[in-house]
Amino acid sequence: MRMLRIALRSLKARQVSLLGAFLALALGVAMTAVMLLGLASTLGAPGGEDLVSLVAALGTAGGVSAFVSAFVVASTYSYAVAQRRRELGLLRLAGATRAQVRRTVLAEALLLAGAASATGCLLGRLGAPRLVRWLAEVGMAPPGFTLAPAAWPLPTAFGTGLLVALAGVAVAARRAGRVGPLDALRAADLDTGVLTAGRLLTGLGLLLTAAALAGTALATDPADLLHRKTWTTQPMWLISAAGLLSPLLAPPLVRLLGRAPARALPARFTGYAGRLVPANAAAALRRTGAVAAPVLVAVALTGSLAGALDTVGAARSAETRARTAADLVVVPAAGPVGPLLTALRAAPGVAALSATGPTALSLVEPDGVTVCAEARVAADPAALAALSRLPLLAGSPAELDDDSLVLPTEWGHTTVGEPVPVVRADGSRTTLRVAAVLRDGLADNGLYVTAANAPGARVDRVDVRLSPTARAGTDVRTAVRPYGATVFTRGEWLDAAAAGGRTAWLRILLVLGLALVYSGIALANTLLMATADRRRELALLRLAGATRAQVVRLVTAEAVLVTAVGAVLGCAVAAVQLGLMHAALAVLHAPAPLVVPWRPVGAVTAGALLLAAVCAVPAAAWALRHRPVTAAAR
Repeated sequence: MRMLRIALRSLKARQVSLLGAFLALALGVAMTAVMLLGLASTLGAPGGEDLVSLVAALGTAGGVSAFVSAFVVASTYSYAVAQRRRELGLLRLAGATRAQVRRTVLAEALLLAGAASATGCLLGRLGAPRLVRWLAEVGMAPPGFTLAPAAWPLPTAFGTGLLVALAGVAVAARRAGRVGPLDALRAADLDTGVLTAGRLLTGLGLLLTAAALAGTALATDPADLLHRKTWTTQPMWLISAAGLLSPLLAPPLVRLLGRAPARALPARFTGYAGRLVPANAAAALRRTGAVAAPVLVAVALTGSLAGALDTVGAARSAETRARTAADLVVVPAAGPVGPLLTALRAAPGVAALSATGPTALSLVEPDGVTVCAEARVAADPAALAALSRLPLLAGSPAELDDDSLVLPTEWGHTTVGEPVPVVRADGSRTTLRVAAVLRDGLADNGLYVTAANAPGARVDRVDVRLSPTARAGTDVRTAVRPYGATVFTRGEWLDAAAAGGRTAWLRILLVLGLALVYSGIALANTLLMATADRRRELALLRLAGATRAQVVRLVTAEAVLVTAVGAVLGCAVAAVQLGLMHAALAVLHAPAPLVVPWRPVGAVTAGALLLAAVCAVPAAAWALRHRPVTAAAR
């Protein structure tokens, strides 16, 4: 009970310094609560493809929110405990044991987490209806989707907040227990022992784990690196490793970035500040790491997720362009397609056409398990081979008939003539032989069967090749007009296919939007907390002859420099992630256009730098409000 009273009094005395940890955890719980309330609302909604996509997007956003909050809370609270070394040393001098100090820190974290989690649940409950309304407005939710009452999301979010806080403070509490009584007598808070052996080994372990997972995927299933669930979670390993290894990575980056202004500007604009700013940032590694952590998360996630989406989209578009040999693409309207195909065959200038449509087909594995797949029906296999440019490894699509199928290598049947048990769309079973094997890729290169094995299938696309004497598709448009079909040129079709990623970008916005707002608020809070703790240091600068304006500029320049360090680390994480995706595309022999997400990364970095400068100026001015002699004596 005595240590609990000490914890309560410590929280009351350190309200300003713990405000950053409180807000960071409250916002993290709020984001988790919003996503859980959205997921709970999907349980009673009618099923469908839109609902499945919505569940995946909300689940991903919730996972990213939990990771970001845990990462930032751990960094913020670790710095808050490091600030209290002399205070904890006084507790040891007063007779407190190491275990009592640890329990005090954990009790403070639990009390703080309880209040922050309750606040976060309230904010989440208020924000969930707005999220649901936005999802319906942008078309990410099915029609009529509303927030449904559920009892479990808020208690789950509350418990998640407690677990995140305790997990984040566990290492800091252990470090607090190692504080010796003589630390109370130190006049300066030097950053010694920041990169402990445990921290170094854990960071290297996470780095090796990320490398092992990526290497295994490249060797066994490179396409897995191109799936959304992989390129969403893979950066988290690298972000965690970079955060743990920041005491090792930050000093050289600080020196490198600190020399740039000195070389670019005249000496009178840098002077002593040009040497003092990087020296301060390199010496105060805990402060540097705490400020850089939210920037690292924001830039790394932005670069990784936006870059991954652009990379996959560009590769898929390039692959589709390479595999489409048609001059025109006709999309039938509702109703019978037979008369439309007859009119197209009779239209002047039509040299060849290939009609295809979707169907469901399940492949039966050797153990009897059926695996559902999206297949396409080829009305004319010879025309399919001529107009689709499929990536053949063996056989020929022209050999496709009612007793065979065409499939990619991912299904494991790579020998022409090999029997493959399948289940048709109507539930009937049969065995088809392999007519051709395709290379795995990203575009429409899946299963192909004839109409005999696709009951109920309907043509949804007709590729048309024109003869050299055709009038640029005018005759085709005239022929299909009575049937309401839409005619696209090859370029228009490819552009329409490339523009189909709006929903994917909205999902990324859902995942990134809250995380970026959260990271920005965490950056502002950490800067305010760190600057408020430097009153004595700044007062000594004033006593050494620096003016108030010079000290404010110094603090602002240091905040901008440390923010730039976090941005560089985030860019490095994003570069590694995108490099892995390009390696996977190369292994798959798919086009790998270089796509660098300059705009989103630049916008996030510029926003972080601006926010750092805006927050550092008033924080430094507030820290300098007392007379230098008075502040230095504290």
